[in-house]
Amino acid sequence: MSRMQYALVDGNNFYVSCERVFDPTLEGRPVIVLSNNDGCAVARSDEAKALGIQMGQPYFEVRDLLSQHQGVVLSSNYTLYADMSRRMMTVIGGYSPEQEVYSIDESFLRFKGFSHWDLTDLGRQVRHQVRQWTGIPVGVGIGPTKTLAKLANRLSKKHPDFKARGVCNLDDLPPWTQLDYFAQVEVGGVWGVGARWARKLNEQGILSALDLKLADPETLRKRFNVVLERTIRELNGLPCIPLEDAPPAKKQIVSSRSFGQPVTRKTDLLEAVASYAATAAQKLRKGNQAAGALQVFLATNPFIPNEPQYHPALLINFPSPTQDTARLIEAARAGVARLFRPEFRYKKAGVMLMDLGPVGIRQGELFSAEDTVGDERRRRLLTTMDTLNAEMGKGTLRFAVEGIGQSWKMRRGNLTPAYTTEWDALAIGRA
Repeated sequence: MSRMQYALVDGNNFYVSCERVFDPTLEGRPVIVLSNNDGCAVARSDEAKALGIQMGQPYFEVRDLLSQHQGVVLSSNYTLYADMSRRMMTVIGGYSPEQEVYSIDESFLRFKGFSHWDLTDLGRQVRHQVRQWTGIPVGVGIGPTKTLAKLANRLSKKHPDFKARGVCNLDDLPPWTQLDYFAQVEVGGVWGVGARWARKLNEQGILSALDLKLADPETLRKRFNVVLERTIRELNGLPCIPLEDAPPAKKQIVSSRSFGQPVTRKTDLLEAVASYAATAAQKLRKGNQAAGALQVFLATNPFIPNEPQYHPALLINFPSPTQDTARLIEAARAGVARLFRPEFRYKKAGVMLMDLGPVGIRQGELFSAEDTVGDERRRRLLTTMDTLNAEMGKGTLRFAVEGIGQSWKMRRGNLTPAYTTEWDALAIGRA
């Protein structure tokens, strides 16, 4: 076995699986989870995929099809999915000291110094424990690079030779067998190769993962870039993509939502951007960052024919970087006050925090004295607010200008309870 190996552990149909943990009647039925405002399918059960429902397909196009097959439609419950992800990643992280949480449902592990371990058996243990402790089914792919682990994970979930077991370790396969499997994977299915690159590679006769593996990395680097060169070298077993123990610092933070119905009142827009600014501020503090600028933007619905359009934005710079929710809300509301025009029907609004940097690095102001006591009191207030909202649910404690009823909130007509984060939503077992 190679000296170092990677594993990618990935939740199967993650959003749907989270819902099935608390509602077993969803098992075996076509289930889709919809995007914000119940627009498009963002997660599909295997049964829904078998009906031909595509990722991103509008709900109205598949409503009748689902009804004919006793399908279930759910609104996205991101509070539940985030908490289930945290639990799943905690279990996975117990199997290696080196873990990278790549996305809400994917996690890389690196095994260095595990040469005497049976990693295939370890993958089965991971799969069993995650399912037993969280209820989430996962696939496990193992290979000598992150790209190969990702490819092995794809095989573990899609290829009939591995799907029943849910684990694919490339080291278990003879080289000629690996090549045969690679030939069955379209080049667009390789990690890092998007649809646009796949089309260009197809034009050059590179149709499969095997074709890409056998391609000359220097030539494709000149035609594409260094990223594709690294992908080719990774397909050939040379690690080029490091494991990130912590995610890189964000360069910007966007908080935005489409409204459940067109908004025409200025007061509703002021509430909405205040709420979005508060959400962005919490993310900013979680990353121990401060923002030097804020952009607020509004948008009408471009898909309504003959309706006048308006998509303004305004950038507001701060004298010194801040992570203070009150300052960010004040700036966002001031931006809306300047941008608002009453003759338009608004579909969306949002804020973007920019010029982000670590807390503690700030440009002094020549004509203002620093209020260190006030700053510390404000910091403690915001820390308490974040802690309460994390423990008792988002929005438990918020600024009054965010509104109470929030009639502008996005539409989620089939939202399930936040089973794991709210006392009133605890699942109840019945004999």
